[in-house]
Amino acid sequence: MSGGWWCDGVRWPGQAPELGWSRGGDRRVSVLAYGAGIGFRALGERHCVGARGNVCPLGAVVPGRSTGGRCAECARLDRAHSVAADTMADDPRTYRVYLAWFGPGMVKVGITGEERGAARLREQGAVVFSWLGRGPLMAARRTEEVLRAALGVPDRIAYARKRAVRGRLPGAEERAAEVAELYGRVARLEGGGGPESLERLPLEVVDQAELFGIDRTPAPVRSVRELVDGGVVSGRLVAAAGPDLHLAVDGVGVVVLDTRLITGWDLAAVPDVPVRAGAGSDAAASVKAGPDVSAGPKAGLDASAKAGPDASGASGASGASGGEMRVPLIDIGGGGVQGGLF
Repeated sequence: MSGGWWCDGVRWPGQAPELGWSRGGDRRVSVLAYGAGIGFRALGERHCVGARGNVCPLGAVVPGRSTGGRCAECARLDRAHSVAADTMADDPRTYRVYLAWFGPGMVKVGITGEERGAARLREQGAVVFSWLGRGPLMAARRTEEVLRAALGVPDRIAYARKRAVRGRLPGAEERAAEVAELYGRVARLEGGGGPESLERLPLEVVDQAELFGIDRTPAPVRSVRELVDGGVVSGRLVAAAGPDLHLAVDGVGVVVLDTRLITGWDLAAVPDVPVRAGAGSDAAASVKAGPDVSAGPKAGLDASAKAGPDASGASGASGASGGEMRVPLIDIGGGGVQGGLF
């Protein structure tokens, strides 16, 4: 372990994805922009990211293909203190129940803290969603159980299934109709599908395809299977959904990088990723792994910034993708369930 910056993965606190970074007790973010170049090299071994903001006491090495990025002990600790473990029955916070759509026939029910807004839906890569209700934790949890039992609505979907259909989604009207139809079925259940302590919320379908950028970019063809020591990932960011970054790479096409695979790695910068500002855009920025950051892009020019705290770039860039992939790739598809519920 070199003591450099570690990437904590993608977060969606607002309308743009951010990469979180940590080095010891220091925490910073890089706001990402479509059209920006992203590039890094993995160094050494991958280590456990710890649990609940605490460093792994063992400094354990974890498998490259693990999307959790934790050793068994830290994974147990993280799970034990999560809302999903049902160990917080007296939680005083208000929760919301939602329906999330990821593709034809793929609608799930879930709950999230009301104070988080739609951040959880963006983190999961939900293309379309609608709220169902709000209330205490146990009322929200009971609603999940009722919908699973009465309507067969799952509370999780294999993440590879979400990724496999993301490049060939139906139109916005069809997407909204499937959510509205299920919302109607829930409303027709006795008691409205939930306990009296759950306040019903009106149907309001929110489509996030434009926010993710997946409605205007080529379908991804490959995905990164894992990082390896010395492995290079670089390309131009064209879309993002949940933990996935869609990178355009010359000679390959669009490659999906699941950022859960890069947590726990020491990352170093690689040479600039060639990008070119497109018509009507101000500039393209290059975001590279490392702790240093330069100023944002200047109008009409290509700009370069090292990934780490506060990197930024302008959206709308098109043209050359450049980049390279020197890590194991697999065709889009395969197994794996997105870990964590909150």
